Amino acid sequence: MDIEVYQAFYPDNWRVRQQKAVEDVCAAEDTTVWVATEASAIVGFVAVKLDSENSMGEIYMVAVDPDFQCRGIGSALIKFALDWMKDAGMSVAMVETGGDLGHAPARRTYEKLGFGLFPVARYFKKL
Repeated sequence: MDIEVYQAFYPDNWRVRQQKAVEDVCAAEDTTVWVATEASAIVGFVAVKLDSENSMGEIYMVAVDPDFQCRGIGSALIKFALDWMKDAGMSVAMVETGGDLGHAPARRTYEKLGFGLFPVARYFKKL
């Protein structure tokens, strides 16, 4: 992404904005959140929203502590969320992520779990 567009999208400290995003999603009334723990420490979480009108569940946010990645925790959280969505009557599950190199592990996980890519072209220009 062009640096000027990136700075227009993210004018503040990324970590501060990300922390607020996690806090907001965990507090949202329309979101269900589960956490993964190890030795009583939280090592990951998944947040799910349901759209009953469209019978679609969305994995709205999923994260695993970097020290605990590549151990199957993210996959286990996603599988749990998918089972919960199905039990709730959803017929489709959706997850969205970045197309950049940093999100490549997430994309591999989603594809490994049977998600198919929905091709979208989204263009941006700094005005």
